[in-house]
Amino acid sequence: MRVEGFGVLNWSIVIAFLVANLALGWMFSRRVTTAEAYYVGDRSTPWWAIGVSVVATYVSALSFLGGPAWAYRDGMAALAIHLNYPLVILVVITFFLPFFYNSGVASIYEYQERRFGTASRAVMSGIFLLSQSLTTAAILYATALVLRFMTGMDVMLAIVLITVVALVYTTMGGMLAVIWTDTFQAVILFFGALVILFALLGEMPVSLGEALGALKAEGKLDAVRTDVNLTEATTIWSGLLAMTLFHITVYGGNQMMVQRTLGSKTIGDAKKSYIMMGYGAFFIYFLFFFIGVLCYAHYQGRPFENPNEIILTFAADYGLPGLPGVLAAAVLAASMSTLSSALNSMATVSTVDFYERYFRPGKGQHHYLTATRLFTAVWAVLVLVPAYMYSQTQGSILEVLSKVGAYFVGAKLGMYALGFFSKHTTEKGLLIGVAASFLSVWWLAAATDVAWPWYCAIGGAVNIVVGWGASLLLTGRQTDWSPYTVPGQIAAFKAQGLEEKVGGWYRVPGKVDAASWGLLAFLVASVLSLVALNAAV
Repeated sequence: MRVEGFGVLNWSIVIAFLVANLALGWMFSRRVTTAEAYYVGDRSTPWWAIGVSVVATYVSALSFLGGPAWAYRDGMAALAIHLNYPLVILVVITFFLPFFYNSGVASIYEYQERRFGTASRAVMSGIFLLSQSLTTAAILYATALVLRFMTGMDVMLAIVLITVVALVYTTMGGMLAVIWTDTFQAVILFFGALVILFALLGEMPVSLGEALGALKAEGKLDAVRTDVNLTEATTIWSGLLAMTLFHITVYGGNQMMVQRTLGSKTIGDAKKSYIMMGYGAFFIYFLFFFIGVLCYAHYQGRPFENPNEIILTFAADYGLPGLPGVLAAAVLAASMSTLSSALNSMATVSTVDFYERYFRPGKGQHHYLTATRLFTAVWAVLVLVPAYMYSQTQGSILEVLSKVGAYFVGAKLGMYALGFFSKHTTEKGLLIGVAASFLSVWWLAAATDVAWPWYCAIGGAVNIVVGWGASLLLTGRQTDWSPYTVPGQIAAFKAQGLEEKVGGWYRVPGKVDAASWGLLAFLVASVLSLVALNAAV
């Protein structure tokens, strides 16, 4: 399907936004003169811009297109997967960020080497590169759908064109360009979503009250399903238990998400940028999933050959001049901004964790800056292969992406859990646990009906049990806590007389900041509001 007569107005809007992205990349390129500046910027970026960038990076076109597609099928129950962000952010800023920010590193996987050894760092970095390339490919595919819908352009041609544009401004401006283009794109993305929401409310075939009543009768408004069923993905238990662990790993142990916070002025700014996501995620995902159920009411549940095009179909049907252009520009720009973030982080890990570590140690900043830009181009080419594979899938791309990610996060979760809290785990046992985790998740997917959100929890548990047990068998009990465990860090701060807080925020891991307790209250309020909404209709 395509928009007939896309026209000069719509093309002008799209081209203007694409040029703005390139202009931002060029503007910040003058401030990128070292490899460190390419990785984390100049460490003077305001916390709110980093926070918006964190939000925009994870939302992107995957949520804009895939969220409504998912809700069109499963209703508001799909929101259960995303209710956990307040709890997730509390854990991440309490345990993960202090380790990474205090170390002053560009790659968060250096923590694994300090805690366990070089092999575990290489394994963790390799897992990131593999999983992030698949995620990036999904982003490319989502954006290519927009161009195909607009113009009838071949999907693979669209994917290549999008990659080239994103590659140009990423290699120019580095992380500074990533953050500020994210900030710019987020405004456009949410503006487009709100326009669609209000247009849907005005175009219902029946009154809003009747539409909501019909949706409730079909179970589409029930976001809090309390069934205790491991084969069902969209229950409150999978959202608050299994997917909490999933998202902790995504936000705490993912280079792409954490890297931008390492350029904050202070650890307090780094934490505040993440807290923004803790409060904002509920409203963001409620918006996208509510649009999906309203589309179900508008189209009276008729099937779509590709459900990821539901929002684009409505924009074309609505007929407001310039709306297809605004919507296409929003999705294109936000996705390319997310794509640039992924390319930057994969290039950073490739350079810091492999190239500099094993092949060209001791070179200057200019050398590593050139290498990182070359790796950015290499990854832009490599992600084209899985992007083509995604183009052959059906169903919500947001759900497909989440399923793919679930294969990797269990092993990562176990590695960080053992690193933070285990006294006796050593590298040999840890790597055996990682292998056991992958095998267990593969078996779950191939031989059982267990829903994918539980892969992380089960894979992580296997990694912890096997890794801890194997460590005891191979290397025995350890007498001292590693300084890179939570107890070890707390002891080190006390022994060295270091201040645990700076500017009212904890530098030491394991201590909960006063501002974090509000996140728990917000989580409870979010769940209760969804129950009340369904009851009130």
